[in-house]
Amino acid sequence: MDAMDNSYLWIVIIGFIIAFILALGLGANDVANSFGTSVGSKVLTLRDACIVAAICETSGAVLAGGKVTDTIRSKIVDTNCFQNDTENEVLLGSLSALSGGALWLIIATAAKLPVSSTHSVVGAMMGFGLVAYGGKAIKWKEFGKIVASWVISPLMAGVISSCFYLALQYFVLKKPDSYSAGLTALPIIYFIVISVNLFAIFYNGSEMLRFNTIPLYGCFILSFGTGLLVALVTYFVFVPHLTKKIDKEFELETLDSELIDEKNPQKDKAVKEETKLLDNANDGDSKTKKYSEGIINETTPDADEEKSPSQPKQHEVLTDEPKTARLLAFVQILTASFASFAHGSNDVSNAVGPLVSLWLTYRDGVVNSNSNTPIWILFYGGVGISVGLWIWGRRVIETIGEELSSITPSSGLIIEFGSVCTVLVASNLGIPISTTHCLVGAVILVGLVRSRHVTEWKVFFNILIAWLVTVPVSGLLSAGIFALLRYAL
Repeated sequence: MDAMDNSYLWIVIIGFIIAFILALGLGANDVANSFGTSVGSKVLTLRDACIVAAICETSGAVLAGGKVTDTIRSKIVDTNCFQNDTENEVLLGSLSALSGGALWLIIATAAKLPVSSTHSVVGAMMGFGLVAYGGKAIKWKEFGKIVASWVISPLMAGVISSCFYLALQYFVLKKPDSYSAGLTALPIIYFIVISVNLFAIFYNGSEMLRFNTIPLYGCFILSFGTGLLVALVTYFVFVPHLTKKIDKEFELETLDSELIDEKNPQKDKAVKEETKLLDNANDGDSKTKKYSEGIINETTPDADEEKSPSQPKQHEVLTDEPKTARLLAFVQILTASFASFAHGSNDVSNAVGPLVSLWLTYRDGVVNSNSNTPIWILFYGGVGISVGLWIWGRRVIETIGEELSSITPSSGLIIEFGSVCTVLVASNLGIPISTTHCLVGAVILVGLVRSRHVTEWKVFFNILIAWLVTVPVSGLLSAGIFALLRYAL
């Protein structure tokens, strides 16, 4: 196999530039999938989130990103339709797919919409294929599987997250002393998180690291053995250290508060006066909110309730006790890191899938190259994602972490855990699912478990509309660019 002549080198160069821009947009938009809940619950600053995510995203792309990338580049458009001497059309088509996907992601990010980069790239690949050879160029069966995964994955992530959140509520959050219960449960939580994620990484994993050769029993030993070791270290070392650290922090906060009270003797009087004014203002409201001991009681009086004030309609939302929240913050950082790794393993394909097709076609001189995805291209995509995260990541983090639903450390870590389980399973199967779908599905269902009042449904429906239009819009953009390039050249 010989490389194509240098007259097509400009397409390759532009392709690499646009792929990097696409990775920038992907990182800026999809950073919310991994760390939006962590930043929204104030566990991590945006700067800290970007540092951790840059490392995890790149590692996930390199170590576990090959399978999904192969799906994007070879299982959406049927390259058998492209006969000999049509390699230039494959190059132009890959360039068009990169351009269409990148353009839509940038538009969506500017509008603060957490759209699916998977939808963008899949739609863009289909766009150029339909223009080139019509419906026969699309592998509709494979496309159907991908679409099915887009529906199943948010439900799966939501169900997993909800089940674990209910368990966390029962064993920790609703206990009279949730902080002590959390300390007891911490080694178990670490064991579950570490074991499940490592199993997903080892089982049928990276060919580069030969994880795919590890037998099933070996995966169990490696993952659950490591999880047990981490749990023991957590119990004997981390828990005692964390107990002293958190107790000291809250002792200092209590001392500071007492000092402030001594310096402001009028404070209690002012608080009482303000409370009285608020009570008077709420007397005529149709909706009254009372906040007490972490429970939000919402009373919505109607005609019947006015007659029976002793039976108000209430919706309870359990919030994290301050010391418990601080304790669970450390677990959330762990789950966010794994979520970032999983995102890199699945979504790097969206940035470099068409680029791999372009590069291998140019390098080998044939359309149907059997070469594996080069590791250096996966690394290139991971770096692009990380740079985009740093440059423009704040916008969608605000939408996911603050506007869609109120997030606490407990709900945040569970949302991330459920999402990462779903994404890692899909990555091992080579299915390009939407990590955005997984996260939003988990946020919505966990929000419903907590209370339907913590979810901003208007924001959710705006996101849903963005999802629905992504495939056709990115497809049209890619198709238009391909038609223009083919006509001009």
